Amino acid sequence: MALNYVWLGFFLIAFVVAVFKSLFLQDTAIFGQIMTGMLSSAKTGAEISLGLAGVMTLWLGIMRVGEVAGMINRFSRLVNPFFSRLFPEVPKGHPAMGSMMMNFSASMLGLDNAATPMGLKAMKELQEINPKPEMASNPQIMFLVLNTAGVVLIPTSVIALRMAAGAANPADIFIPTLISTFIAFIVGMFTVSAYQRINLFKLPVLVFLGGFAALVTALYFWVKSLPADQIGPKMANLGGGIIFGIVIIFLTAGLIKKINVYDAFIEGAKEGFQVSVRIIPYLVGILVAISVFRTTGCMDYIINGIAAIFGWMGLNTDFVPALPVALMKPLSGGGARGLMIEVMTKYGPDSFQGKLASVIQGTTETTFYVLAVYFGSVNIKNTRYALTAGLIADFFGMLTAVLLGYLFFH
Repeated sequence: MALNYVWLGFFLIAFVVAVFKSLFLQDTAIFGQIMTGMLSSAKTGAEISLGLAGVMTLWLGIMRVGEVAGMINRFSRLVNPFFSRLFPEVPKGHPAMGSMMMNFSASMLGLDNAATPMGLKAMKELQEINPKPEMASNPQIMFLVLNTAGVVLIPTSVIALRMAAGAANPADIFIPTLISTFIAFIVGMFTVSAYQRINLFKLPVLVFLGGFAALVTALYFWVKSLPADQIGPKMANLGGGIIFGIVIIFLTAGLIKKINVYDAFIEGAKEGFQVSVRIIPYLVGILVAISVFRTTGCMDYIINGIAAIFGWMGLNTDFVPALPVALMKPLSGGGARGLMIEVMTKYGPDSFQGKLASVIQGTTETTFYVLAVYFGSVNIKNTRYALTAGLIADFFGMLTAVLLGYLFFH
């Protein structure tokens, strides 16, 4: 129900602001701009959904090969000690465990095109054990929140954009991004666990946290040893190499089991287009609402209000130019990316504002987009507390990003 009220709020608040601008500020173009933005966003939503068809077809086909070859089941057993604590209602060895692990792995490597199909596959498998099909189950909410606050080990796209903008060291945002996204992940995990009364102070969870800390340390020293101009390409190559290696493992396992790998691929791939079409209404709905809110200037009012409050308190306001990226990220990944580029263009990629905007862009996923697409793909209508938990994780992730920005770059 939270998404319902937020969605309505976008429209109603925007309408009040638009009426005020039209009557008192003599803005005669505002309603025309709103309608143009709505139609443009509706078109964009449909294009994004249909644009996913090819990627969905590819990865759902690969996932089906892995499932038939038994590799998804092996991945499930591998992550079961940790995932069984987070998803106690999912049966041991269920295929959803493997699909979720694949989704998290792709997200960590910054491979969004691979992560989304795998995530939708996991959501579908979780829906199969959902006792109330129209209401989000506990495992689905945990999965979605961890997905929106997912850890990004390699912020490939952000580093590539910083390199294109002419940054002296495009990867200097690597460590603060990694820490802030990990904080968002931890907050999301504990928030949902509090809702679901899950005790996370267990050995497998502590081992995971310790292992992740070790991985972060290793990545830090590896990145530090690389020349600045090689960091982006090498990270992209590492991420792509790991995912392609998994594809080869799936195909090889199918070959060893003597299954018809091609037929298995086609069987899974057929679902890709169907899922892409199914999510169009959900994606169009959320993008149109966001467009209305932005077009009327509501986002700018929020940012200016925050700047005024911090200025009145006598605090440093250098972070304010990067704030639009933080406010836009839960709403629109593309919008946040555009705002990040705008900040780097105006202030420079090596400025405090440019670096902070980059860290924020690499922190957390697009909560509203993920919620609309993932729940929409399985026709979930009651999202319960998923949006609230996701936004709590986003808030702490963004707050950490700002604090680390001051610590590292100011």
